[in-house]
Amino acid sequence: MLKKLATFSKKFLFLNQEEHDPVLEEEEVEALRLTFKSRYHNFKLLLAANTRVLEAMADIERALQGNESFSMSFVQTRCTTISVNVFRMINSMEVISPGKYSALKDSFAAIQKQIDGLLDARKQITDNRLVIPITALSSEMTELVGAKMAKLGDVKNRLHMHVPDGFAITAAAHEMFMQAGGLQKEIARLFQVAGSDEDRNLDLVSSQIRQLIMASEVPDPIYRAVVEAYSAMKAANNNQEIRMAVRSSAFGEDAENTSFAGQYRSELNVSFSRFFYYYKQVLASKYSVQAITYKLNRGFRDEDIAMCVGCLAMVDAVVGGVIYTQSPLDNKDDAIYINATWGLPKAVVDGNDLCDIFVVSRDDNLTILRREVHNKSHQIVCLDGEGYARTATTEELADAPSLTDEQIRDLADHAIRIEQYYYDTPQDIEWAIDSQGKIYILQSRPLQQLEAVLPGPELDLKRFESSLLVNGGINASPGVASGNVFKVAKKVDILQFPEGAVLVVEQALPTWAPLVARAAAVVSEQGGFAGHLANVAREFGIPAIFGAAGAMAQLHNGDAVTVAADLCRVYLGNIGPLLEWTRPVPKLMLGSPVFESLEAVSKHIILLNLLDPDSRDFQPQNCRTFHDITRFIHEKSVVEMFNFGKDHSFSERSSKQLYYRVPMNWWLLNLDDGFTHEIHGKYVKLEDIASIPMLAFWEGFAAIPWDGPPAMDGKGMTSIIFRSTMNTALVAGVKSKYADRNYFMVSKNFCTLSSRLGYHFSTMEAMVSERSSENYLGFKFKGGAADFERCLGRIHFIREILERYSFRVTVIGDHLDARTEGRNMQYMLSRLKILGYLTLHTRQLDMIMGNTSLVGYYMKKLTTDIDSLLNAADNDHIGDQSLMSS
Repeated sequence: MLKKLATFSKKFLFLNQEEHDPVLEEEEVEALRLTFKSRYHNFKLLLAANTRVLEAMADIERALQGNESFSMSFVQTRCTTISVNVFRMINSMEVISPGKYSALKDSFAAIQKQIDGLLDARKQITDNRLVIPITALSSEMTELVGAKMAKLGDVKNRLHMHVPDGFAITAAAHEMFMQAGGLQKEIARLFQVAGSDEDRNLDLVSSQIRQLIMASEVPDPIYRAVVEAYSAMKAANNNQEIRMAVRSSAFGEDAENTSFAGQYRSELNVSFSRFFYYYKQVLASKYSVQAITYKLNRGFRDEDIAMCVGCLAMVDAVVGGVIYTQSPLDNKDDAIYINATWGLPKAVVDGNDLCDIFVVSRDDNLTILRREVHNKSHQIVCLDGEGYARTATTEELADAPSLTDEQIRDLADHAIRIEQYYYDTPQDIEWAIDSQGKIYILQSRPLQQLEAVLPGPELDLKRFESSLLVNGGINASPGVASGNVFKVAKKVDILQFPEGAVLVVEQALPTWAPLVARAAAVVSEQGGFAGHLANVAREFGIPAIFGAAGAMAQLHNGDAVTVAADLCRVYLGNIGPLLEWTRPVPKLMLGSPVFESLEAVSKHIILLNLLDPDSRDFQPQNCRTFHDITRFIHEKSVVEMFNFGKDHSFSERSSKQLYYRVPMNWWLLNLDDGFTHEIHGKYVKLEDIASIPMLAFWEGFAAIPWDGPPAMDGKGMTSIIFRSTMNTALVAGVKSKYADRNYFMVSKNFCTLSSRLGYHFSTMEAMVSERSSENYLGFKFKGGAADFERCLGRIHFIREILERYSFRVTVIGDHLDARTEGRNMQYMLSRLKILGYLTLHTRQLDMIMGNTSLVGYYMKKLTTDIDSLLNAADNDHIGDQSLMSS
């Protein structure tokens, strides 16, 4: 009895205890109210800026996973968004607490300087030569003339094979051309005006830039250097005019993991009188739609790609083609694959027609293992005047082998020698044979190989025969995928092509390359596996069947189909057993220049060094990243807002401890009209709170008692002990903000919460009123006591629950961000109750995330509890409506 009386007396004293503040004059009170109002306004601005920073950081973290393509525009835009909003947070913090945290501006300036330095970094061209003859080129000059011409220099000067005479117009010349008349700055402006990667009209910006380049004059030093180089070639050719092949040799082109196959322009059989026109055409092709798209998908910065140009004497080829020194479709197949056709090799690389394929062994005799001689109805030949044409072959040549056995073995020998020179790296070699039977090497680049993955014998394909639409063709890029058919016949069709569709075309032209990254698979009636489009498909990991006769007629727009490229088959519908055989999509952005730029700047943005607010190191001058600054400001802004009343002896805006049956570890700050009346004591009771969102949250929090921590297995306990030893702020008995500390800031329709319950930290911000368009609810959750995998397990556990109740949820690492907005008041209040319930009942659930049965038990329990909570709320609402109508 005495104990109960003592408890009652203690409660009575708590409720009646008041702080005796000095009596303030009315003018002082009004001044403090205005000051607080200004701080409250800046606190809301600070929160809004913080949200924008976190959203941009989430974009960066998602991009760093390497699954999405992005450009430098993305990097620069996100960095700018973060920088601007961090600076706004600093300015708002200065209003909330004048002069107290001025060192934040110094930290900000230091971080910004590092980021600016990384974003502005460019390769410097140190060799100013504008034109270099091919006789002086080697692979050590890749940064000056591009990989294509540098490697041709090796083939000519070190392997002493036949390579056409010629010269390279260098990166220094490209820079001179682009700087003349401010051309590079104008191009940068056009990209900026065009908007984000998602919004810009690529056709428009591409056309504008290419017109600018074509309208520009070639600087006189470049003109003179080219004329001098051509004159030397002409003198060596008995002063006879020489037709030229003018070919791109850009940075990144023909590199080990990026081919840029068919993305830039090459002009054949050009007279010197028209040379500079075609030189500008090649420069302008850097900004074709397909080149811009390829650079975006492969993570290249525009400023990192200098367009060098190779200028070679034209070979009037009788036969030409492409050699793969090993199979591109099977990295265990080291046979040599020779693709050949009559006339120029352009017919092979452009994918216009089928070509002959000869497969050669590497044995001493270079045994010809297989011959595939196809009908070659057309060939591409040089015209007498200038240019080239696609003409019909004679009936005699159409079905005849394009190579003799001796030529096949000679080509195989050339291929092996080139491969051996490049340290046995498989090569993709373009070649031509002239009327004298002389073999010319026109290009050699690293060949990308894929691992062959074939279905096991247990896969019975006979049961799917009734669904077979296409059977036959060439496996141009292996794999299995499904999607809806979309036929493309004209360039305008590119604009309508939907993400994830199956691209069906008549010819495997490089023109369709921009669609490959968006396609589920590619099916073409013509073309071979040595063409540019096949290269791009393999690079992007997109299944492709070429030479699929009748595909345009058999496949109908909108039909769902499954493309099994390895089998050269297309089935109607989604064939599940085949789709289980799908290859993982390559993460093409990883290691790219743009990815590396983002990775570098992210170290000054995303890393969090200030972890413990109670540490002596939690100081403005110790902020080394923008995340440090936002973390510091968010923590200190809440503290400063809560301390306003105490610092100014102003009880009206002092924080109040929640008294709910007993004093709770929850503090509230009334921002405006969050209480029913002014509270002058130390405590505030629930019935004195007028904040609609806070009360809904608390209803969910208090509705169902917590059963206490779940039973832990040995691993769960071990992970807690390990985590605690790694972070002393988590050890029981150590004074720390990791103890249960929870702060509400409230007005009638607004509420923000910073909650630290044990080892996890969450924030919530809500606006709820009768105006649905203004309503929003955001929730962030992070942390846990267990190891990272268990913490991540709980994050996804919470994600599954929130998504079940229609929250939009994003998870990056162990950070969860959930949001809903624009719904009516009743809906928003029900979601606040869910968050209140989860805040209490997900405590320490990370401990059991390694136990499947316990995870299932708690998933069922929590969702059942939430359903009952929502049903009770619905019944109350119906009851309220009934009372109102009676």
